[in-house]
Amino acid sequence: MNVTCQACGFETGPDQVECPRCGLIFSRYRKRPLETLLEKEGMENRAEEASGHEGEPYFLASLLFYVKPRVDAPDFVFRLVFALVLGLWGLVLMATARDGHGGGFGFWHLVNLPFHEAGHVILRPFGHFLMSLGGTLGQLAMPLVCMGVFLVKTRDTFAAGFCLWWLGVNFLDIAPYIGDARSLSLPLLGGNVGSSSPYGFHDWEYLLTETGLLAWDKTLANLSFLTGVVLMIVACLWWAVVLAKYRERMTA
Repeated sequence: MNVTCQACGFETGPDQVECPRCGLIFSRYRKRPLETLLEKEGMENRAEEASGHEGEPYFLASLLFYVKPRVDAPDFVFRLVFALVLGLWGLVLMATARDGHGGGFGFWHLVNLPFHEAGHVILRPFGHFLMSLGGTLGQLAMPLVCMGVFLVKTRDTFAAGFCLWWLGVNFLDIAPYIGDARSLSLPLLGGNVGSSSPYGFHDWEYLLTETGLLAWDKTLANLSFLTGVVLMIVACLWWAVVLAKYRERMTA
């Protein structure tokens, strides 16, 4: 049997412990009068806001910026420091990504590499073109899958913001590889470089040659780089909004 929230009237599933719309924790409501709970956790304004924002816009805001009604101070501080560190790290990555995988980029390249190689393996049965593309798709898909889980399953919008930041890192990671399609000078897995490897070993040389876009390698690399930068900036802005809500609901 579905449960109707007593604060905002939203109907949810029987297994929910709190209202997805306004954040009312049902077990706490049962233990004390509604008026006391609303005053304690500041739910009244949020309930009125929810009742006036039916439809998709409010759903998206609730999905992207949900924060628990009560937030512990150590949790807020940890997330704030985490966001600041990754924000600064992102600046380092942006400064070094165009030089391949050196500088501050080595760690994240190693993180992304298993998903890149897994993409090759998964798409191998579908032909050489998709297998070559599978490496790039694999390392882009993993942050997106994780972001979906954090948004829908665990309702952790801060962690979802990290996944968006990580997706941006992957676009930075891909950019030098695309830009190397003609020069073939980047070191590849196994210690080879593209110029000494058989045709098809360098993913983006093969992909761009087969599609007639080899002359566009630098343009596509710049597009990948800019996409990564934009995604990382958006992730930092997302963190800022979520952390502001964390600060509002922080307890001592």
